Amino acid sequence: MTTIALRRVTADDWETWRPVRLAALADAPTAFGSTLGDWADAGEDRWRTRLSIPGALDLLAHTEDGAAVGMASGVPGDDPGTAELISMWVDPAARGRGVAAALIRAVATWAARAGAHTLELSVMPDNAGARRAYEHCGFRAVDEPGDALPDGRHEVVMRRDLAAERPQGAGSA
Repeated sequence: MTTIALRRVTADDWETWRPVRLAALADAPTAFGSTLGDWADAGEDRWRTRLSIPGALDLLAHTEDGAAVGMASGVPGDDPGTAELISMWVDPAARGRGVAAALIRAVATWAARAGAHTLELSVMPDNAGARRAYEHCGFRAVDEPGDALPDGRHEVVMRRDLAAERPQGAGSA
């Protein structure tokens, strides 16, 4: 397995985040709620705003040579006690090397420490590889539709219980 270092990024790191996000949107044009066209010409203010979501965690994954090979964000959920995993992507050349698992672990730990008891995500229904990776990391599809897609299908909502990540002695949130 490749050694992966995770780095928390902030609005001041927008120039480091930008090429990774654009690579993700180019690599997986139907996997995200945004498109490459939405972001390709975005100015500094828009990038800084994206990395300034209140209470969020934004991460980049780097190999030992410093190459950015993945990204993920955790944001507070809409419901109390929940957090959401968004903007998850791993460079195709780095898939199968533990990058996704490391990013997901970090977001799950962050969410539990923030008081969440459930981590949620949405994934495209035909993205079998991502679904398998999420299932491998403890997520399970739930029986409720996600956001509607233009073709009439819905995103698949998946959830992970965070009981194992809660700090010792912490009660239910």
